[in-house]
Amino acid sequence: MTFGFESTTDDVLAGIDLRGRVAVVTGASTGIGKETARALASAGAAVTLAGRNPTALAAAADEVRAAAPGAVVETGDLDLTSLASVRAFASAYLAQHDRLHLLVNNAGVMFTPFERTADGFELQFGTNHLGHFLLTCLLAPALLADPPARVVNLSSAGHGISDVDWDDPNFERREYDKFVAYGQSKTANVLFAVELERRLGPSGVHAYAVHPGRIPTELGRYMTRDDFGALSARAEAGGGLPPKKTIPQGAATTVYAATAPDLPGGTYLADCAVTAEHAPWARDPDAAARLWALSEELVGERFPLGEVA
Repeated sequence: MTFGFESTTDDVLAGIDLRGRVAVVTGASTGIGKETARALASAGAAVTLAGRNPTALAAAADEVRAAAPGAVVETGDLDLTSLASVRAFASAYLAQHDRLHLLVNNAGVMFTPFERTADGFELQFGTNHLGHFLLTCLLAPALLADPPARVVNLSSAGHGISDVDWDDPNFERREYDKFVAYGQSKTANVLFAVELERRLGPSGVHAYAVHPGRIPTELGRYMTRDDFGALSARAEAGGGLPPKKTIPQGAATTVYAATAPDLPGGTYLADCAVTAEHAPWARDPDAAARLWALSEELVGERFPLGEVA
C-alpha cells in the first residue's frame, strides 16, 4: 500500500501487529511524541514514554492507556540537556528491560535563544543530537539483544540550512544564529542514522532519519514574530513553506520508519516514503563517521559499536 502526505499513524499501522515488541519514545509528553507512543501502543507494543516533565509525562501515559486499553505503558525521566540524566535513564531502563526493538529519538528544541546545556553544549546541538547519541549508544545492548530492531531519528527539512560546523559546533567562537544552530543539529540527526546503520545494520539494528513535515506543536514555542518573518523569508527563497500537517499526519512518517517491512536502513524519509531530497552534506558517509568521533569526544565516552576487534 502506498502512503503519502495525508496518511496518518492509524493508516500506516493498519494490519500491523506489534505485540511482543518493546519501544521507547523520547519527548513523548506532547505532540508528535505522544501520538507516536499512542499509535505504537495501539498496535500492541509495550511503550516507555520518556521526557523531562514528570507531570506532563504521567498525563500523556494516562491518555495512551485510555486509547490503548491493556497496553503496557511506562514512563521514564529523561532530560536530554543533561548527560547525567541520559545516563541515569539508560541505566534504569537496562536494569528493568533486557531488550528494545524500537527507539524513537523524537524529542527536540527549535530556534532557541542562545543557551548552553548542563554540560556546556549549544542547546540545540546538545539536545537534538548529543543527548540522543549518548542515549542510543547506551541502549545499544538492548537493541542488539533481540533483532530486528530500529532507531528512528526525527530530523527536519531544516537540516538544509546548515552542515555541521566541524571547527565550532557549539558556537564558542562564531556568532550565534538560531536557524543555523537548528539546521546543524538536524543535519547531525541524519548523519547519525547513516553511521549507526553502517555499524549496527549488519547485526539487524537499522537506523532511519525522518522529516515529519510542518506541524503546529510546542516545538515552535521559542519563536518570535521576527523569527516567523525570517523563516518565511528563507522559505520563500526555496519555494515557500509547505502545507501544514495534523499531528497524526506528522507522526505517520515516524511510525512508518519504525514498522514498514523491507525498508532499507540508513535512509531519509518524508511523507511516509524514502526520499533523496535531502542535502548532500547529510548523505556523506565520511562526515557521518567524523560526527560519530566528534560526538564520542564531546560526551566523553567511546562506543566501538560494530567495530571489528
